[in-house]
Amino acid sequence: MIAGLELWVDETARPGPENMAVDEWLLQTVSRPVLRVYRWEEAWGSCGYFVAAAEVRSALPGLRWVRRWTGGGIVDHRADWTYTVVLPRTESLAQCRGAESYRVIHGALVAALAMPGVVLAGESVPARGGVCFSHAVEHDVVDATGRKIAGAGQRRTSQGLLHQGSLSMPAHEELAQCMARELAREVRDADFRPPAEFISERVASRYGAHSWQERR
Repeated sequence: MIAGLELWVDETARPGPENMAVDEWLLQTVSRPVLRVYRWEEAWGSCGYFVAAAEVRSALPGLRWVRRWTGGGIVDHRADWTYTVVLPRTESLAQCRGAESYRVIHGALVAALAMPGVVLAGESVPARGGVCFSHAVEHDVVDATGRKIAGAGQRRTSQGLLHQGSLSMPAHEELAQCMARELAREVRDADFRPPAEFISERVASRYGAHSWQERR
């Protein structure tokens, strides 16, 4: 369990490139673990770093979409509950193998949901790309029927760990607080103000750029 965590319930509905830029800014700047729960402007989807652009357009017809810096598959964000966990590199969980950090964070989500039959998926063949919720891989969250209801992608850098996750069902009002308390012994509410200059530059140079979207 993490010693302390800052919970940011970001009420600003943002376009996809801006949401990705905010997460990168957190990874570059925070000195304490952060759980950010956030919203999207209407009609947005996203895809993992390795997914082919043609596959995204086929899976998300009519939606605007953004390529994430993390892995994972294709996600329709019109009705999901989206969150990010940022862990500075000094945190032991950031230094764990990917499967272990994935298991711990998703285990906290399972405990926070507290729904009968909702568990972590067992071992499976790792997947790259595809529609995120079409099948579960190890340590995804599944319901009592085995249907995947939550997945995520991760990236590790010299600054730490970025974990971007999605829950494909309505979340109860206290889910953010419950998940934060499952992750950390001490939780403090936070309200970050990402600098507009950084966000604009990152949107222009990466997340909103055609070269980034079509890189695969």
